[in-house]
Formats: sequence, structure tokens, C-alpha cells
Amino acid sequence: MTPLVNVNLQRLNTLAVPSVAANFVRATSITDLRDALAWAQQRQMSVHLLGGGSNVLLPERIDGLVLQPALRGVEVLEEQGDTLLVRSAAGENWHRFVQFCTAKKYYGLENLSLIPGLVGAAPIQNIGAYGVELCDVFDHLQALNRSTGEVEVFDKNKCEFDYRESVFKQRLRNQYIVVSVTFRLSRTPQIHDHYPAIKQELLGLKRSAITPEVIAHTVMELRRRKLPSPDQIPNVGSFFKNPIISVESFEKIREMYPDVAAYDVASNQKKIAAGWLIEKAGWKGRTEFGVKVHEQQALVLTNPNRGPAKQVLMLAKAIQSNIKARFDIELEQEPQFIE
Repeated sequence: MTPLVNVNLQRLNTLAVPSVAANFVRATSITDLRDALAWAQQRQMSVHLLGGGSNVLLPERIDGLVLQPALRGVEVLEEQGDTLLVRSAAGENWHRFVQFCTAKKYYGLENLSLIPGLVGAAPIQNIGAYGVELCDVFDHLQALNRSTGEVEVFDKNKCEFDYRESVFKQRLRNQYIVVSVTFRLSRTPQIHDHYPAIKQELLGLKRSAITPEVIAHTVMELRRRKLPSPDQIPNVGSFFKNPIISVESFEKIREMYPDVAAYDVASNQKKIAAGWLIEKAGWKGRTEFGVKVHEQQALVLTNPNRGPAKQVLMLAKAIQSNIKARFDIELEQEPQFIE
């Protein structure tokens, strides 16, 4: 196995930051992954994973080996009554996988339509949108142990899912490579239309007319309307997590801003919309350091000039500092920075 050298990664990350990999391998099998890891180990070289490039910030040069898992394939492992276990290899495009399942009437993923990236990254981030998270439809995954080369199985408990979190972002960070993900889906329509934006879109439709296909179409229309396509305006989607704060802190904010957007998390906690905070602080549509806060969705930082990641981080830090000073809330960024 011979890696490619000095590979331009600008087209392989949705923020379109200029970046060069000293060494690059696109692995289409578990054997490829093992060979690439062995190659790097023999040279005492660091290994950096790059999936669909939709949730990462890349430096201008990455020394060591950049490894892109590109395993493909979808199969039904088991079917009992209306329940199906559907396995997807890690290198499948997430949205195309959702479309495939919806077309086959394997229901449960519709609210997660049009999220960029690959299937293998979905459980790492525990992706979520419009009232559904990946963990809601997750059964198990297979991951390659980077130290032993063995494939291990992780069920929901072992993945330690939380809001945009998993064990692979925390305790086991950089120790495993996801090679497949298995979902527990249903042939019986599962309608998740309680999210406010979806409710608004479906006003006037009879309940019987609201199908999983309608939900998928509605989600796609909402995302296209509110979020810029990375193909047109480079971005990584939501740049910040929605912070979870105490009810006491929330009430203090609501006294000053009755229109605050927030959701119940627990009896003593609220999840406040990061986009609302950023917009209320006056950042929506602003350009700083060559980077722009999207004019329609303040949660999205765009890179229209295709500048380096350091410029994006400068704007992100300026926003974080301002939100901390104004609301006493710490904003945490979603995309991971590859060092």
C-alpha cells in the first residue's frame, strides 16, 4: 500500500478551507484500514481520520497520514414482524442512505434527511434534527480498534450517547474507526411531527395525509430554505451546540428577552437556541476576518472566500466571547479541529 503524497484536501471538506495532507489513503475495506494503520505505525506517524469533511476544521497542512474510510454497502440483517435491522457501511453518504431507506419503506430516519456527511460519522456526533436523534434509531455499530486491529461491536449503552456526543468523541477519542452502523427501523410509519417548524409546515394537512415521505420532503424543504448548501456556500452546518442551562439562568434571560427560544430538557434544565443568542447579539449576517455569519441562520458560519480555518476560528471565538459577556453562556463549537 502506497499512500498519495501532498494531497489537496480543499474539495474534501465542506468548509473549503485550504489544507494539504502529507500522506493520504482512501480505504475501501477493513483490510485497507489495517494496512494503512500498520504503514503509519511502522513510521511512527500520526493518523487522522477524514470522513465526508462536513464536521471538521482542517489546518493548512496535516503531517502524518490522513485516512479516509470509504467502505460501501447496505444490507438488511434481520426482519421480525415490522422491525428491520438495516446495516450500512461507514463510507455510504448519509442522505442517500436515508433516501434509500425511505424509498424501501424502512421508516425512522426521515427527520434526519439532507444532513451532510457519511454514515460512519453519524454515531460519533449522534447527529440530530427536527426532534429525532440518531440514538433513537440506533441498534449497534462495528468499529476497528486502532491498536489491536480487531473489529468490536458497540451497542447503544457502550456508545454513551448524549447531545451531539458519544464515547468516540470523549473517552475513546481517536481509538476506533467505525466501519458499519446498524439501525433498528420499522415498516410501520413512525411520524415525528412535533417539532415546531415541522408543525408549522404541515398546518392544514389531515393527519392521515402525513406520511414518512411527507415528513422527509418537509425536512428537506426546511433545510434548503434555512441552511446554505456547502456546494454553493462553504460551511459545516450548525457551528455551535445549543447550550443547556439551568431554569434559573433561563428565567433571568427571559425577563430581559421574552422572545427567547428554548426547549425543556429536564425539570431543572432548558436547551436554549444558540442561533437565537447569536442573532440577538447582532451577529447575523456580519462578516469578520473574511468569514460570514449566514444572513438566514445565525448558527451557520460560512467561508465564502475559502480562507484558512484560523480565520473561521477567529470569528467563532469572537462570537463565543460576546455571548459569554452578554448572556453568561458558554457556546461550544460542534465541528472538530484536526491538529
